[in-house]
Amino acid sequence: MIVAIIPARAGSKGIPNKNIRIIGGHPLVYYAIKNAIDSTYITDIIVTTDSPEVQIIARQMGVNVHWRSEELCGDEVTLDAVIADAVPQNQEWEYVITMQPTSPTLQSSTLDHAIQYTIEHDLDTVISAINAPHLSWVEKDGKKIPHYKERLNRQFLPPYYMETGAFMISRASVITCNTRIGQKVDIFEVPDDESQDVDTFEDLKSVAATLERPQTAIYVNGNNSRGTGHIYRALELADEFYVKPDIYYDINQTDPAVFGKTTHRIIPVNGIVDLFHQCREKKYTIFINDILSTSLDYMIGLRSVLPDAKIVNFEDDGEGIIKADLVFNALYKEKEFPQVYAGEKYYIAGKTFLFYKPITIREQVKRVFVSFGGADPQNYSDRILNMIVHPEFQEYEFVMVLGRAKENVDALLEFNKYPNIRVLYDVPDMPEIMASCDIGITSRGRTGYELAILGIPTLAMAQNTREEKHGFVCNENGFTYLGLNPPDEVIKSNLKMYVSLSQESRKHFQEMLLSHNLRDGRKRVMNLIHGL
Repeated sequence: MIVAIIPARAGSKGIPNKNIRIIGGHPLVYYAIKNAIDSTYITDIIVTTDSPEVQIIARQMGVNVHWRSEELCGDEVTLDAVIADAVPQNQEWEYVITMQPTSPTLQSSTLDHAIQYTIEHDLDTVISAINAPHLSWVEKDGKKIPHYKERLNRQFLPPYYMETGAFMISRASVITCNTRIGQKVDIFEVPDDESQDVDTFEDLKSVAATLERPQTAIYVNGNNSRGTGHIYRALELADEFYVKPDIYYDINQTDPAVFGKTTHRIIPVNGIVDLFHQCREKKYTIFINDILSTSLDYMIGLRSVLPDAKIVNFEDDGEGIIKADLVFNALYKEKEFPQVYAGEKYYIAGKTFLFYKPITIREQVKRVFVSFGGADPQNYSDRILNMIVHPEFQEYEFVMVLGRAKENVDALLEFNKYPNIRVLYDVPDMPEIMASCDIGITSRGRTGYELAILGIPTLAMAQNTREEKHGFVCNENGFTYLGLNPPDEVIKSNLKMYVSLSQESRKHFQEMLLSHNLRDGRKRVMNLIHGL
């Protein structure tokens, strides 16, 4: 038998009424009681208190209350005496667990692992702790000296454990008015986000942020046919939350390689049924879809497994939008429903682009940027390369960037043998490359917005009928749009015209591109999501 004793007195001076303050929708003491209730090992729970309010909370949650005498409520009284006073003497407890109400971020699963560890190793006492190695100093003989032998990066320092107030597991036989620590003692490491103790108002604010933060997931797919802009946007969105979202992708639609080198949590699912199964277990509060058009059946199914979640869709013009809480269609102009926010105001620019100023329009065109997104299903890259090998373009330098989902990459890299052509694959410094160019050639997706942010006059073509509906990359906004799959002679004639444009004409195009505030789209989107 194992009893949890939760000490929760009324007289907190640092934070008045600390134990009954509402944080994350519940009184602070609630979390310790709930963890004890949810534990698979704890058989009995006793709250020791002198607070009528705490007594009400404990009894409403169905646990026993031990009324603490005034003599045991002073600041100088140790917890040893408080716990010993609360433990019934006529019970044969095997372990007594002290659980502080000031550690609300602790999870019951962590508590159970600690109890299991204590039992399996036949320990007298186990104390919750966090491993926090740092280069520290101590004072000795009046001098401050380093508390380490060698300066190392934090991850290579030896373990340095600091106690948290989450729990102390003690064999019942060692409990006295003076101690809860026996001969065989160990610590149990708890995760960083479960180690918070509430002692100050700053702690209270930090704990509230942890308890109230959304549990977020993103479902995204990208491939050769649908492009990879969805993947890039999902990773940008993931960085905007104060948690590490779960990012799901369907193994039947997406190669995990398109996510690149990211430390975000990327989770494969085998179809919608598998996705719904995992979501039901996680109980997300925010769920983001970046999978193009959603069906009504999909959205109804998602709602059934996440009834309390806010659902946010991107680039969705399917019937499923009527079941979404928010829809952002930065590539479209139409707004059919009140929850739909359409237009370039809601474009999410890559973080690195925000550090670059618009290019300076030079007197003559010297360098041309070419990229057709992550996939390029129309093979515009191949067609452009076969055009610019001809003598009429040899005086211009062409820089072409191929995306992660582009096919026949090796064949296209062969064009690097030409002195005026540089073909690159999956570059990390896209804004740096773009900013060195005078004009651009692209499709009607994410890259068009990036070129517009930098004020680069651009020729654009649609990759598919869906892109034909994209509204921002158009003549009225400063682009020269050639439509879907234009003939080679149309592309070639417009490219010849663009490389020979006067400085004045290119400045005019740049002014039109820069008249749109694309840099604040991230802020607008996140404000709306956080406001749900």
